[in-house]
Amino acid sequence: MFAWYQDFERLRPTKTWLVTGVAGFIGSHLLETLLRLDQTVVGIDNFATGHQHNLDQVRALVGPERFDHFRFIEADIRDPDACRVATRGVDYVLHQAALGSVPRSIEDPIAANATNIDGFLNMLVAARDAGVTRFVYAASSSTYGDDPGLPKREEHIGKPLSPYAVTKLVNELYAEVFARAYGFDSIGLRYFNVFGPRQDPDGAYAAVIPKWIAAAIRGDDIWINGDGETSRDFCYVANAVQANLRAALVPAGDATNQVYNVAVGERTSLMDLFGCIRGALAPHHAHLATYQPRHRDFRAGDVRHSLADITKARRLLGYAPSHGFLDGLTETIAWSVHGARPAAE
Repeated sequence: MFAWYQDFERLRPTKTWLVTGVAGFIGSHLLETLLRLDQTVVGIDNFATGHQHNLDQVRALVGPERFDHFRFIEADIRDPDACRVATRGVDYVLHQAALGSVPRSIEDPIAANATNIDGFLNMLVAARDAGVTRFVYAASSSTYGDDPGLPKREEHIGKPLSPYAVTKLVNELYAEVFARAYGFDSIGLRYFNVFGPRQDPDGAYAAVIPKWIAAAIRGDDIWINGDGETSRDFCYVANAVQANLRAALVPAGDATNQVYNVAVGERTSLMDLFGCIRGALAPHHAHLATYQPRHRDFRAGDVRHSLADITKARRLLGYAPSHGFLDGLTETIAWSVHGARPAAE
């Protein structure tokens, strides 16, 4: 059991939470945690990137009695009516639904805009009109763009490097305007490369950690874009879950209508990531003894280095990561290989 989980175990009276993108990676972890805390959850997803098997796994983990406190709506946040239906009677919104991936947005900026901006605005309006207490949304470290400074601090951003980054910046601007124009409270969480169990390893836009774990187990080629010195602040999913709950429940005041980095504050290069994955899997897979990555050109729109300053989230939200990079990677690999699960978030 994570230490921070104790802060929420006596969450009374029971509240109603809406999780958008509930069948996705982070959304399903939020669902699992809230049900374990005996909360009522409404979820919306159109299965564009989410999966029914994520919901099935949550049901198996929390049990049918708790799962009965979950109501699922299969719908698209691009539909304003669906957003209005989903927000009725809701206390808190945890907005995770989006078309992620920098490369995807470069290939199809119209789809990214429709979901990430139009859909976001639909949810924001619906939540405001429904009298929701707090709107917490998934922002992104891509917002830092070409700003070269490290570590990344919330008040300093550069120019966006991809359509995806533009959409996430626009989300922050809309949230800020809604606070000023309507007095509607929100908090944005700039995720830094979240990873963990249930993250999809397949497809053209799969995230690097699940993709590389699956490739290493199969003995497939692992491709590194560039020289391998590109670095990221990899953040285990339990940290993101914690940040969402703290953001939803923090008292209104200085902490609200802000954006926060959600990360660990550790920087790992792609070559180091490769070495960690190979080292963890090699005792069980003989073919990895001589396994080496292959290199290709840098990818358009990618930030070279990413490292978060999490001081603001610590100070105003009480956020304290439960997992460093290696802790999270160990649990992720165990789940990928054996289906083993960490203690409840």
